[in-house]
Amino acid sequence: MAPRPVVRILARPSLALLAATLLLPAGASAAAQTAVHCERLFDARSGRVLGEHTILVEDGRILEVIPGRAKLQDGVDSIVLGDRTCSPGWTDLHVHLGSQSSPASYSEGFRLDPVDYAFRAVGYAEKTLSAGFTTVRDLGGEVSPHLRDAINQGLVPGPRIFAAGKSIATTGGHADPSNGYNSMLSHLMGPPGPTEGVINSVDDARQAVRQRYKEGSDVIKITATGGVLSYARSGDAPQFTVDEVQAIVDTAKDYGYRVAAHAHGTEGMKRAVLAGVTSIEHGTHMDDEVMRLMKQRGTWYVPTIYAGRFVADKAKEPGYFPEVVRPKAATIGAQIQDTAARAYRAGVPIAFGTDQGVGPHGDNAREFLYMVEAGIPAAYALQSATLHAATVLGVDDQGVIEPGKRADIIAMPGDPVADINAVMGVDFVMAAGRVHRTPDGHGSADD
Repeated sequence: MAPRPVVRILARPSLALLAATLLLPAGASAAAQTAVHCERLFDARSGRVLGEHTILVEDGRILEVIPGRAKLQDGVDSIVLGDRTCSPGWTDLHVHLGSQSSPASYSEGFRLDPVDYAFRAVGYAEKTLSAGFTTVRDLGGEVSPHLRDAINQGLVPGPRIFAAGKSIATTGGHADPSNGYNSMLSHLMGPPGPTEGVINSVDDARQAVRQRYKEGSDVIKITATGGVLSYARSGDAPQFTVDEVQAIVDTAKDYGYRVAAHAHGTEGMKRAVLAGVTSIEHGTHMDDEVMRLMKQRGTWYVPTIYAGRFVADKAKEPGYFPEVVRPKAATIGAQIQDTAARAYRAGVPIAFGTDQGVGPHGDNAREFLYMVEAGIPAAYALQSATLHAATVLGVDDQGVIEPGKRADIIAMPGDPVADINAVMGVDFVMAAGRVHRTPDGHGSADD
């Protein structure tokens, strides 16, 4: 049965409201209120789908959450979402909005200018928001801090961005920007250093964090082990000494930063967890010892199953990846879903992330399907992208639909707890009180 259509009603302002508006100081305006009527509501705290609710929104915040269909005062813009489940906007804790992998990715860096990547990123950001992701943590890319600022200024549509800027690596490590250069170009460019996010000592480690602060990052990202898509042989060797990773975490704390650690190999994960990182990304070869440490220290796990499955699949296509990358993509990528299943059963706290930019932007919600396929309950998977993700970010103004929180509200036909496939059908998106997408195809409420 097709979902009942959305009905939008703009009530006429009452005389009292008009009078109040006339009494406002010059240049001021009355805050408009919007009521979103949801047939069902996902409660991120309990993990349950509740019955009909009305969410009253004003000035980008949730003013009130009322059970049932509330009777509204004149002057309230009413959006009726028939046969849909409303949810807090989702957060993807691991994206790269400045890029999207393809067989041409490894050569484009020599041909494209930063502005080319920036223009692409605008489209990727809009696709991400339209898919229901009202917040992302961009873990590596020089475009993302500028894209964040453009979105915050209302210049382009997109999700709320927590940007890492340049990831911190070691020489030859996963985020060394000079990997794959020939000897002539390497000598011409010179070895990258802390300014470029490449370190080889404790002092370098501190300087790299301070450089990220100088450049306006919101979070610190380190590549604690080798990676799959970097132009290097090892995908899991540890790439920081114990002292180096500890210096990064300690310096990050001085600046109020949280640290996310890309890690596939066990030893690199262990060093990162013991140093006090906030989250482990990917975690492919996570063993029982690392899981115990993560539970003891409250370290979050962001599995990125989507990326693992994507690269494992593309490794079967000749020419999609360079030959040095292909074996890593085939072996590491295929394991992440099993690791996520073991981590959930062991009680490791899990939060949502896809590593989109590896796979196509806008398809982020497919991660929910892979999580459920791994044995993670649908309700927990949805919490991982709402309440859990807010905890990882260290913010208390999102992730739940409650008075005082950001008005990040999405809706989809059906009940995603009963059938996780519903997440692929998001057709209503409100971000910070602004309607970005409606089922009838309309965009912003100002359009």
